[in-house]
Amino acid sequence: MKIGLYFGSFNPIHIGHLIIANHISHHTDLQEVWFIVSPQNPFKNSRTLLNENHRLNLVKTAIEGEDTLRASNVEFKLPKPSYTINTLTYLAEKYPNHEFVLVMGSDGFENLPQWKNGENILKNYPIYIYKRPGFEISNTFNANISIMDAPLLDISSTRIRELIAKGKSIRYLVPDSVKEEIERNHYYRSSLENPSKK
Repeated sequence: MKIGLYFGSFNPIHIGHLIIANHISHHTDLQEVWFIVSPQNPFKNSRTLLNENHRLNLVKTAIEGEDTLRASNVEFKLPKPSYTINTLTYLAEKYPNHEFVLVMGSDGFENLPQWKNGENILKNYPIYIYKRPGFEISNTFNANISIMDAPLLDISSTRIRELIAKGKSIRYLVPDSVKEEIERNHYYRSSLENPSKK
């Protein structure tokens, strides 16, 4: 099976993430797209992170009923912070019959050489890239890439957290089921709180 790995904090997952994953799962040769929820991204501030199990549950809630999309907690079992090369190595050993492809934006692809063992990733894994405004795709690394014209929305998890903290509506930015789960559990309610402790 050919599987796309869509890495992210998903803090929280929103409509933009889902549109990209859905588009790629239906307009490429991928049979599934897995949302790899990262407990701790080495490039991001962990203070603003909701507990990883809550974020995983929000992803599961968002994709309920979708045949080609899956939520994965594989990085929860691996050392933190989460390095993509470690996850790829683990998945290759656990699922030797699957072929794994990275799914990322053109901004992430531009930064990939700075990742741990980035050259190894570029050399050994196909990468499906969706364009982000302001980040041209220049394949100077001679990587195995495919460029996707996925629909993009100018939505960010940071903005959603800010709206929630201010008591503003996030309707239409996240699926209704995710909105209800966030409200029911009072996630991201105050920027003064430490969400990682919840």
